[in-house]
Amino acid sequence: MSGWTPVSGLIDPPAAADGRLPLEGAPLVDGQSPIHDGFAAGAVPAGPWRRAWHRFKRNRLGFGSLVLFVALVVLSLAAELVSNDRPLVLRYEGQTYWPMWNEYPETTFGGDFNAPTDYLDPFITERLSADGNWALFAPNRYGHNTINYFAQEPNPAPPSAANWLGTDDRGRDLLAQLLYGFRVSILFALALTAIGVVLGVMAGAIQGFFGGRVDLLFQRFIEIWGSMPELYLLIIFSAVFAPSVALLLILLSLFGWMGLSDYVRAEFLRNRQLDYVRAARAMGLSNWQIIWRHVLPNSLTPVVTFLPFRMSAAILALTSLDFLGLGVPPGTPSLGELLSQGKNNIDAWWISLSTFAVLVVTLLLLTLMGDALRDALDPRKADA
Repeated sequence: MSGWTPVSGLIDPPAAADGRLPLEGAPLVDGQSPIHDGFAAGAVPAGPWRRAWHRFKRNRLGFGSLVLFVALVVLSLAAELVSNDRPLVLRYEGQTYWPMWNEYPETTFGGDFNAPTDYLDPFITERLSADGNWALFAPNRYGHNTINYFAQEPNPAPPSAANWLGTDDRGRDLLAQLLYGFRVSILFALALTAIGVVLGVMAGAIQGFFGGRVDLLFQRFIEIWGSMPELYLLIIFSAVFAPSVALLLILLSLFGWMGLSDYVRAEFLRNRQLDYVRAARAMGLSNWQIIWRHVLPNSLTPVVTFLPFRMSAAILALTSLDFLGLGVPPGTPSLGELLSQGKNNIDAWWISLSTFAVLVVTLLLLTLMGDALRDALDPRKADA
């Protein structure tokens, strides 16, 4: 059988003698299947997480959404290579310069002022394109804060050859704003989700495992803490402190863990009554060893399923706060700010349409991934 991986040493002789696996070198009989990569051909891999991954990959919509989402995230992380107002590398009068990492004054390239070089200046462009000189630019020659002072149309300008998606009301390139704003939203959502997962798992694990008074006190605390007006607190702190991404992350993290803690608590309440926990106690393991080694790994299903939906909520929260002017500091690329500009400039349809499209695609991909994860981790799903 050419193409099938030999599995010498992997076949359990009693299992083979029992008819469940063919003996090595023995002819196949009816009902038996060849072995491929350690598993029967067409069989589902052993182990709950490997089976869940197998089911997730079979969901073409969910798996395709994951691939596309990862590709978009990688593209946004390399935004400086895709959209930048500085050349990646240039050659001028026999010397090589790296403007992307170093700041060069205009006098370096024949200008009159000892100021940072504006590479969109027609004079600088002409100097860099002279004989023997060359410059390698990113596909989109604008950064998220670049203002083209030599634009031919007033701002906001519609899509054109120079600005593929147009410009906003300040003259900044919309494609660059969306690319960098998407990166800020994703990184913020990942950070907020990670903090919420850590706090939610810790709180839910303590409540569910110890129960009794500990659970009762935690539940009363969560009820009181959850009743606090989150939006009012954000408005108050935004007035007292200077706006920053860190401040926003801390304030939202204070309230973002409670939803997950309820799911983890329910899993721990169920799992702590099972026999393997009693066996671990009988072996003399401490409570924290039992929680970390035994109960937590068997309670992660709601956590994993919760992640894409938590990221969607974080992106929506950041976008909403930016729209209201309570989000990231001015100058930071933001999808919410672009939506606010679209509201204030109804005629500039390209601002609202492009931003809305980015949000819809992002949230749709996360929702499809979440649905696929939920189905993959559902024990009632067959492995057929």
